[in-house]
Amino acid sequence: MSVEEIIGLSLALLVMLVGVAGCVIPGIPGTPLVLAAAVGHRLYFGQHSAHTWVLVTLTGLTVLSMLVDYVAGMVGARKLGATWRGVLGAVLGGVVGLFFSLPGILLGPFIGATLLEFVGGRELKPAAKAGLGATLGLLVGAVGKVSLAVAMVLLFAVSVIYRSGG
Repeated sequence: MSVEEIIGLSLALLVMLVGVAGCVIPGIPGTPLVLAAAVGHRLYFGQHSAHTWVLVTLTGLTVLSMLVDYVAGMVGARKLGATWRGVLGAVLGGVVGLFFSLPGILLGPFIGATLLEFVGGRELKPAAKAGLGATLGLLVGAVGKVSLAVAMVLLFAVSVIYRSGG
């Protein structure tokens, strides 16, 4: 590997790590950012980058991560009785929770979902149950997205290193 290739791989992996973080931080595209870094690396380095089948696989994993996130959130919310207000509250609570460290990240979606369900006319106990469902759905979706993003980064890195002979 040349110095240029090492720097290029390092930059691509740095962008990919931001993408992995984006799987749990709202506003950062997550797996699409991982895919974009891989495609950008391939466009610049050509044959010294990931193989075409790896890019196709990364594209499929990106689509799968979006489906996992959507389905997990909806199933979790619906299983415990959340309405659209609960799902929206969980998302908004998660964003606000980012400003309050780990407790905020964990409690924010629950408080947001419960609050919006309660304001929407539900009694506290069913609202809290719906809030729990919406929160669990978001957490399961996030774990799925992070797992897929890490697999994408590893697949890309192994392919690049293997193809460079090093």
